[in-house]
Amino acid sequence: MYWYLMVFKKYSRFYGRARRREFWMFMLFNMLFLFLTMVIDNKAGTAVIGFGFGLFSIAYLVVAFIPTLAVCVRRLHDIGEGGQLMLLGLVPVLGTAWLLVLFATDSNPGGGNQYGRCQKG
Repeated sequence: MYWYLMVFKKYSRFYGRARRREFWMFMLFNMLFLFLTMVIDNKAGTAVIGFGFGLFSIAYLVVAFIPTLAVCVRRLHDIGEGGQLMLLGLVPVLGTAWLLVLFATDSNPGGGNQYGRCQKG
């Protein structure tokens, strides 16, 4: 939960770096909360039939969009890539798979790159 809240504290910070742990812990809690809001939508009757999303889950997605985008860009910075690689997600299968590989890649050795020094944690 610490990493999830840390990302929200740095919600609009598109500079710097995010280590693998920060990124994946945020994504884990992000998916957990999205699933929880979808359950709430279904129980409250606000979900669109056959879609699963409703009022609460769409509100959560709107709130979490910028922090998610920011942590993805910072994760790419940690491996020495630019944030414009997020556009690969627009390529249906291969782009998304390649982004997943990039997000799982370890940080650059040596502790620093053009996006700053490597943070501990």
